[in-house]
Amino acid sequence: MSWILTNSGQRFDILEPNSSMVQPQDIAHSLAMQCRFNGHCGTFYSVAQHCIIVASLVPAEHKLQALLHDATEAYIGDIVRPVKQAVPELRQIEQRIWHAICARFDIDPVLPACIHDADMIALATERRDLMPEHQDGWDCLAGTQPMQQFIRAWSAEEARLRYWQDLLQLLSSTHRARAAA
Repeated sequence: MSWILTNSGQRFDILEPNSSMVQPQDIAHSLAMQCRFNGHCGTFYSVAQHCIIVASLVPAEHKLQALLHDATEAYIGDIVRPVKQAVPELRQIEQRIWHAICARFDIDPVLPACIHDADMIALATERRDLMPEHQDGWDCLAGTQPMQQFIRAWSAEEARLRYWQDLLQLLSSTHRARAAA
């Protein structure tokens, strides 16, 4: 079996995904229910909230891509970076899912540098605000400064609602802008 049953009742084939399997409400629900850092942060902190923070740090034209940058995790989970690096097949599966998501939302699968930068800023802030103290640095954060504001972790329900609202607003404005062009 290579498929999962999503919250909306959709059958999503992990190995052979397509855009018709991607449902916005499933992404909002799943990302809100998943805790970042494999649950090793000091309090529940969702992938959905992380994505909202990343989207808040990029220019308007990249906000939809930024909000969706971790949408694959709605289907394969928030797999920690060391595991992804150790198992290349996971990255291939993730890429197939990402392309289905991009086709569903009509976005470019290549993320601009500003989204990668915002992701690292969010990560540096999350480490500062949500992770336990530890003397070892994270190499990926070398030279990255956290945001000034402190992260207050939301409940899963608040994260789901905010993600859903942001996604609907961005989809509406993105499609209006494309239609006007």
